[in-house]
Amino acid sequence: MGSRTRRPKALAHALVTSAIDGLLHILCRIDAAEMKRIPATGPLILVANHISSLEVPIVYTQLQPRPATALAKAETWEHPLFGPLASLWGAIPLHRGEADAEAFRLGLEALEQGKILAVAPEGTRSHGTLQRGLPGVVLLAQRSKAPLMPMVYYGHEAFRDNVRRLRRTDFHVRVGKPFVIDPGPGRVNGEARQAIADEIMVRLASLMPPAYHGVYASLTPAPGTYTRDITLN
Repeated sequence: MGSRTRRPKALAHALVTSAIDGLLHILCRIDAAEMKRIPATGPLILVANHISSLEVPIVYTQLQPRPATALAKAETWEHPLFGPLASLWGAIPLHRGEADAEAFRLGLEALEQGKILAVAPEGTRSHGTLQRGLPGVVLLAQRSKAPLMPMVYYGHEAFRDNVRRLRRTDFHVRVGKPFVIDPGPGRVNGEARQAIADEIMVRLASLMPPAYHGVYASLTPAPGTYTRDITLN
């Protein structure tokens, strides 16, 4: 019975994902060659900025066929279009503004299964320039021991206007080096976790044009203070 249930869902997933991928390539010029750097196997926390809702379908379709999920605001499931899509793609609902233990547990479970878990440390859309990162991603990385990889996107802020004007939108993706959190000896308290989150955001800023750096325009603390580059197979 279980396999019979999975087959229609797998077919729906393939058809919907393929259709959305095709539509996005009509609407956008997707510059995502650097996503080939993302490893084909193994757990990975993909940390990214968040400018608009356009990023989720582009990144998800470009990652296929790798198993991937993401933390998404719980309100997404109230949307008539994005709610069913989030369910089909297996996103994890996150109740913002509180310690969501269930979302944390499901995120850890996804990593244990060898999936990619996409996280936006800003916690909300920036609409452009980077906002202060939140430390939740640090807890996920510490508990899971999974490596992290920075990924940014930019250039698509005028997507809606471009659609109305029948213009294609440039969508740029940049991917940085994989790394792990390495805070050194001693207990990591709340202040230290925020400092680590800031260093992760600095890694994101370093992949973007200066106009997008926002609160991280000074680019401090420098990568290497609390994190360490690694090599993934």
